[in-house]
Order: sequence, then C-alpha cells, then structure tokens
Amino acid sequence: MEVLSLVIVFIAAYLIGSVPTGYIVVKIAKNEDIRKLGSGSTGATNVKRVMGKTWFFIVMLLDALKGALSVVLAAVFVGTGLYFGLAPVLAAIAVILGHSKSVFLKFSGGKSVASGVGTIIALSWQAGLLVAVVWAVTTYASKYVSVGSIIALSLSPFLMWYFDKPPAYILYCVVGAVYIIYLHRENVVRLVKGTENKVRG
Repeated sequence: MEVLSLVIVFIAAYLIGSVPTGYIVVKIAKNEDIRKLGSGSTGATNVKRVMGKTWFFIVMLLDALKGALSVVLAAVFVGTGLYFGLAPVLAAIAVILGHSKSVFLKFSGGKSVASGVGTIIALSWQAGLLVAVVWAVTTYASKYVSVGSIIALSLSPFLMWYFDKPPAYILYCVVGAVYIIYLHRENVVRLVKGTENKVRG
C-alpha cells in the first residue's frame, strides 16, 4: 500500500506538471503553437517573447503553483514521514519532469525553472524564497534569464542544508539543479558564444 501511494503520487504530480500553461495561454490568446515560435520552449521566458512581460509573470506564477501544489498535495494526502519524506520529493521530481516532458505535448515543454522553484518553496519556504530572490537579482544584473536560473538552482541544495532540511530534500535539490542545468545546455553554449538572448536591452 505504501509503494502504491508513492506510485500514485508520482503519476499525479507528473500529470500536474504536464499541464502546458505557456502553450495553453498562447493558444488561447493568439491561436498559435508556442513550440513553433521563438525558442520553441513552452516556458515563461518564451511566452514573454511572444506576448510580453505581463504574460511572462502570469505563466511563471502558474508554473510555480504547479510545482508547489504537487508537493503540498503529496504531503497532505500521503505524509512526510513515509520513507524519510519521499512522497513530497517524488512529487517534486515528477512535476519538473512533467513540465519539461509533457505527455500532452509529445514529451516537449519548458525548462522547469519556475516549477522547480515552486517545489522548493513548498519543501522549504525559506530556501525557496531565497532561491527566487537570487534568481531575480542575478537575472536583472546579468540580463540573462538562463544565468539567473542556473545560479539560483545551483544554490538550492546549500540553502536546504543551511535550513537543516531532511537529506531527501537536499538530494532532490541536487538532482533537480543538475537536471534543470542540463535542460539549459544550449543556453550555456550560446552564453559562451555571446549569442544568448537578453531579457532586456
């Protein structure tokens, strides 16, 4: 029964993460497929290129809520004691996988930054808020969303450790950061070449 509960948590969180908010917003507003516009990502950054700053923040918030909701539901319905708090961690992993590899979009999607930050906030509001602040400050200073994302997520395991959170939470942040940085591999190449798009001029 415990294993079944964890399987259900993973599937449910994956499906929540798979809800393609950026794709839906652009489809409703412009009747276009965002995967064929800009970078092809369904994430908030590409939505900004297509529809502007307001929709960037709306989609980013919705994606963060997907991440937080999945973790909270797992904690409420399954608990945090099972296998050292594995249910919320599985939910967190599943939701970022769902966002980046949506079953509704033939396993395409965004880079899971906002959803990832949402999961961290749900696991530790202190660590999550600091990650969000680091992302905002670094993105503003560097003018690159990718730089802000990589730096902020890289700090997340250390922040979880600093706030004395369970080892499973720290390990999730390590795995999540590595995965999200991997999703940014093309951005890293463009940063090295000096061709990465800036968030502002």
